[in-house]
Amino acid sequence: MLSVVLLQYGLNANTTIHPFGHGLINNTWLVDNDTKQFILQRINTAVFKHPEYISENINVIADYLAIHTPGYFFCSPCKTVDGSTMVYTEEGCFRMFPFIPNSHSVIVAENTAQTYEAARKFGEFTKLLNGFPADTLKITLPDFHNISLRYKNFLVSLESGNTTRIEQSASLIAFLKEQHAIVSEYEAIKASGHLKPRVTHHDTKISNVLFDEADKGICVIDLDTVMPGYFISDVGDMIRTYISPYGEEEKDFSKLEVRDDYFTAIAEGYLREMNTELNEVELNHFVFAGKFMIYMQALRFLTDHLNNDIYYGSKYEGHNFVRAANQAQLLQLLIEKEEKLQAIVLEIAAAKQHT
Repeated sequence: MLSVVLLQYGLNANTTIHPFGHGLINNTWLVDNDTKQFILQRINTAVFKHPEYISENINVIADYLAIHTPGYFFCSPCKTVDGSTMVYTEEGCFRMFPFIPNSHSVIVAENTAQTYEAARKFGEFTKLLNGFPADTLKITLPDFHNISLRYKNFLVSLESGNTTRIEQSASLIAFLKEQHAIVSEYEAIKASGHLKPRVTHHDTKISNVLFDEADKGICVIDLDTVMPGYFISDVGDMIRTYISPYGEEEKDFSKLEVRDDYFTAIAEGYLREMNTELNEVELNHFVFAGKFMIYMQALRFLTDHLNNDIYYGSKYEGHNFVRAANQAQLLQLLIEKEEKLQAIVLEIAAAKQHT
């Protein structure tokens, strides 16, 4: 199957292929061909229904960066022998990237230095594309971060979902309903015009940054979700996935915490690049971005639990309930520290204005 794809990239018979990485959406392989290595991926078209949109977005961004910031390292896809960047077969849609030598990724932020570097690289990516017409990018995942739709789906699940699970989830349902002001505040600031549409990555977990041997950021990867969006998505996803030493799979909620030093590293790294790009309203909603993403993820997990796990699936009974309750706990912890953390953001922003 894969040999047919590799032939279209001009690779010879001296090629070995091994599964690679920890991605959950696309299938990924490491390709060894003589002295060169590549990353081959099959795009999950059940999730990305128009893979050609991904290709178009990456190609126009690559062209823009090559013209305006030629020194910036952007991992562009390889071209086939006929000049395409995607291969379509009966087995699916494939694309290939060069493997970056002496690079590595991490699954969970191991220290604040990695956190800083990741946040800086995501901020740099958006900043360098400040002049790019974001609204011309294709929407690869419609309504991906549409929190109003997620809340509506949550309410629908309360009417049509598993009645036993609804009864058992009463306290968590009540808590999430109490946080609806997050949705209202987001809609209000969006309507005010103070949220600037930008080229946004939308999936800023630390595994989507490549590091060199000294743990310095090389580039951002996994650009399938790059679309027009708001800074809230990128900053919020970093806060959600970096600040606690344990992710949404952790059942012992006492292990969850909001680590001030990791939050500070996010703010320092992102604002090193984006401080002059964000307006006052956006800066004042930096911590809100974390609340937004954590709350939306809690809504999505609980909605799926009430709908009998039809989206995320589950590895054990109540898996998505645990995930939702985990995120609700993290949200509560962030709310308790919101004022303190927002003061840190404004202090960092003010200091950078004078440097």
